[in-house]
Amino acid sequence: MPDPDLVPRQVRVWDPLVRLFHWTVAAGVIANLTFLREAKSAHINVGYVVVAALAVRLIWGLIARGHARFASFVPGPSRFFGYVSAMLGRREPRYLGHNPAGAAMIVLLLVLLAVVGTSGWMMGLDAFWGVSWVEELHETAANVLIGAVALHVIGAIAESVRHHENLPLAMITGYKRAAVGTDIDNAPAPGRG
Repeated sequence: MPDPDLVPRQVRVWDPLVRLFHWTVAAGVIANLTFLREAKSAHINVGYVVVAALAVRLIWGLIARGHARFASFVPGPSRFFGYVSAMLGRREPRYLGHNPAGAAMIVLLLVLLAVVGTSGWMMGLDAFWGVSWVEELHETAANVLIGAVALHVIGAIAESVRHHENLPLAMITGYKRAAVGTDIDNAPAPGRG
């Protein structure tokens, strides 16, 4: 039997709502950008599900506790650039929640989802039916989203390898290891959420 002091302790990082949001959006975006791209009715319905999930996540990011709360992970410029500098020097600290680069990517993804969803909704309104700039905005934002998602996946894989931890699995189970090398400043103080 392994010594309990040598086994890394598992701590819950991602709550069920964050995980449900993540995988709902991932499935919806993949579906709408691939096999539902030309299936108009299904594409629209999946888009509404993604926008609804986004609305719930935005509210949750303001009222939740812990790592789900935007205030706990959205970095300022100095923290972001300091982390990127450390990352380029391969000396970045491990974060229990989102690291500053990952947090900036999450903000970008949320903004892109909002632009894609809003422009998609506008395309169905009489006032914007057939308006080329709305269609171009929707298409361009969707294409930028594809690139951002690719960077997000690459970043999660690189971070998993770099810090010897399976981040996609953590987004399924909600748990990560709490161990030496964790940036405790990223963890909310007890009682502060």
